[in-house]
Amino acid sequence: MVPRVVSRVRPTLLVFLVLATARPAAAAEWEGALKGTLRLLADTNAPRDFTDGSTPSPGVDPALSVLGSAEGKGTFERTQLVGRYELGARKYAGFADEDTLIQAGALEASLALGTEFGLGAEGHVKDRRGGSRAYSDLGASAFAEYAPDVRLALRVRAGARRFVYRPDPTANFGGLELGVLGRYRFDRRHSLSVFGDWGARRYGPLARPRPGVESSPGRREDGALTAGVGYNYRGPLTLGLRYTYQEVSSNSYGETVLRHRVSANAGVRLPWRMTLLAQGSLGVTRYPDGIYLSPEIILVEEDEGQNSLSLKLSRPVSERVDLELSWGLWSTRLPRNDLSYSRQVFGVGVTWRD
Repeated sequence: MVPRVVSRVRPTLLVFLVLATARPAAAAEWEGALKGTLRLLADTNAPRDFTDGSTPSPGVDPALSVLGSAEGKGTFERTQLVGRYELGARKYAGFADEDTLIQAGALEASLALGTEFGLGAEGHVKDRRGGSRAYSDLGASAFAEYAPDVRLALRVRAGARRFVYRPDPTANFGGLELGVLGRYRFDRRHSLSVFGDWGARRYGPLARPRPGVESSPGRREDGALTAGVGYNYRGPLTLGLRYTYQEVSSNSYGETVLRHRVSANAGVRLPWRMTLLAQGSLGVTRYPDGIYLSPEIILVEEDEGQNSLSLKLSRPVSERVDLELSWGLWSTRLPRNDLSYSRQVFGVGVTWRD
């Protein structure tokens, strides 16, 4: 499997901010964790090539994957600081152009206003180097929270985002973002969540005019909408279901895309102290203009195909060390040009946690 990096900011900055805002040690509670994973992989499509059926497969290529993470939380009388940093790397034997280094981090500070309301700020950064999808993604926002009891929690946020895509600068954008997240717990095992995000993206190049129109409408501007609902169950097994709708509407011809996506994850304990984790997703994509001309930007490798399935089997060999077997399948099809994409990754690894 690909090291999934979802959080963002260097640990030195995190430590500085935590120490700078900390109160006397007696008034604070500290938590922290370290984790590291080493995997040997076999990738059936390392260059992520599409094929028309007659093109030969690139073949299986071995790879080494390393992922490390550090997270911490400081809780004071009315404030809380949460930070996380991750570093992931992958080295291929035969496709050196696909070697990847990813760093990501996130930092959040919140202040309680009484027993129900809270204010805070959060920032995140992710930087990917190597391969054909090198980019940097940065964002910061302020948020307000309302949690009258343990059942209900609401958060609204407003902030800014900057995205830099190194292979094609025309895909760089910046803009404002708004978001809302709500969660309701029915009881200890069942919970429901709803979420929505909207972003106004402004690009550098001029928008592409529609066929038959000579003049451009101006600089390219997109509106990005994401909305969805999720359900979680925690009992003898853990189960999560989510539906997500994504819409990117652009004033540039060929850049508008609509996506529907259903995803699920599950975890269950098996005999002999083993744990089985599974994730799957199905997606439908529509291009209102009939074509899609934006560069192929893959932000998270596990989601690179519209349809995916992954399994991981783990077993502890000591208090801090687990052995793992993993498998993942990603696939999609472009019906207009009769191209298809398929990729499988097999892995065996070891995970250590403090």
